[in-house]
Amino acid sequence: MNSINRLATFPRDLFAGTVVFLVAMPLCLGIANASGVEPFAGLLSGIIGGLVVALLSGSQLSVSGPAAGLIVIVVDGIAGLGSFSAFLLAVLLSGAIQFGFGVLKAGRFAAYVPSSVIKGMLAAIGLLLVIKQIPLAAGFANEGAPVASGPGMLGTPFGPISMAACIVAVISLAMLAGWETRVMRRFALVRAVPAPLAVVAFGIGITLLLDYLAPGFAPPSQHRVALPSIETFAALTNALELPNFSQFVNPDVWRLAFTLAIVASLETLLSLEAVEQLDPKKRAAHPDRELKAQGIGNMMAGAIGGLPITSVIVRSSANVNAGAQSRWSSFVHGALLLASVFALTSVINLIPLACLAAILIFTGLKLAKPSLFAAVAKQGMERFAPFIVTIAGVLLTDLLMGILLGIACSLLLAISANVKRSITIAQHDDHYLLSFRKDVSFLGKVTLKHHLRTIPDGATVIVDASRADYMDPDVREEIDNFVAAAPSRGMHVECRKLPSPRPQRDVRGRWLRVSRRAMSSE
Repeated sequence: MNSINRLATFPRDLFAGTVVFLVAMPLCLGIANASGVEPFAGLLSGIIGGLVVALLSGSQLSVSGPAAGLIVIVVDGIAGLGSFSAFLLAVLLSGAIQFGFGVLKAGRFAAYVPSSVIKGMLAAIGLLLVIKQIPLAAGFANEGAPVASGPGMLGTPFGPISMAACIVAVISLAMLAGWETRVMRRFALVRAVPAPLAVVAFGIGITLLLDYLAPGFAPPSQHRVALPSIETFAALTNALELPNFSQFVNPDVWRLAFTLAIVASLETLLSLEAVEQLDPKKRAAHPDRELKAQGIGNMMAGAIGGLPITSVIVRSSANVNAGAQSRWSSFVHGALLLASVFALTSVINLIPLACLAAILIFTGLKLAKPSLFAAVAKQGMERFAPFIVTIAGVLLTDLLMGILLGIACSLLLAISANVKRSITIAQHDDHYLLSFRKDVSFLGKVTLKHHLRTIPDGATVIVDASRADYMDPDVREEIDNFVAAAPSRGMHVECRKLPSPRPQRDVRGRWLRVSRRAMSSE
């Protein structure tokens, strides 16, 4: 029966897979370019995500491949380790760590990361994407690329820029923004063609037109994709790059591997949850199985020269919107990426890098849109502070440290809120109600002392602990001291359901119960 259902739905999966391929190809190329590696590395990760991870994953509609959210880690990692081969070893090890997360059933722990920290991480990634891609969109060549010359180049104090690349980037950004407007969505062509594909097609068209009419003004080779020609499987094998296993004992490699494993796992599990909400059938995928699949995919990517892989929401949402029914749509997208490496090299190499930069800038602006900052701010300081701390931490240090700082900020705010709310005081004339809620730890001692100092002599005080499940002995001692001193201050104190002090043993092993008077006299 399952085989019959697969055959019946395969045409829809084939169409959806084709749509995802058209969205994924420019993203794979753009992420590779932004990461400072060969474009083949980005396509290779997309191929592994489609042909391997899709079949091992329990998710029916998620799509895996290189992620924009990891660009920052990739760039800093390669620079820190000094070579791409050492970085590949870190990717391989991160895959093994991810697989270990799955075996240890660690997928459930992602739910404990505060949403404000996750939003802060994504916003910081968006800001970094915009910052790092603006020079390329402005017409500057990639760092390290040979300087181009010609009538189409304009000299500036910062270096020569390609006027054609700059114009292409501006028009590409306008197309990406206009593609999502209600006016444009009325046209069937706009609804049928993904925005990244339309931008890439425009860039290729401009390149061909300028190459034919005005070669001097066309984007120079330094401003175009440079995918090596691969016509045979032997050439494909030669294009693969192996990890440097001599770096196995390098602590920086392991530090990067853990960073990649944690961030990639978080992004994958978030994407998995989002896809589950988008799926019309609401099919849930087991997070631990997904971590194992992603781990195997990253081990393969690190072993043969690819970028790190995660489940990615942009391609996954395109998959859902295209009507995908099963994981075979993701497999089709991977197969088409593989075919493009052999058959479409000459076409891919016509794509201006400014187009890919525009796609990533637009992605970054969506991740860090002003409405997100406003929405989080409206939720209060308990949400906004970790959000801002995470962004600042990522921008000033690195992604993992930013996440840890955001979590630490959330914990401190939660502890502070719990301390304040576990002990409350209310006043009516000269009557005071001191209430204890839930668990009252030793941290509540400071708040309790503050409240007790505000009660004047001669007041009537009710100490209500009926809603307290636990009370720390330090807190109980403060209450007993206050009760003992109340008569001398002309106070009347009534205690309701105070937890009894824990019994203590004497030297002969007998249990003794400490009275309130004894405790107050110590």
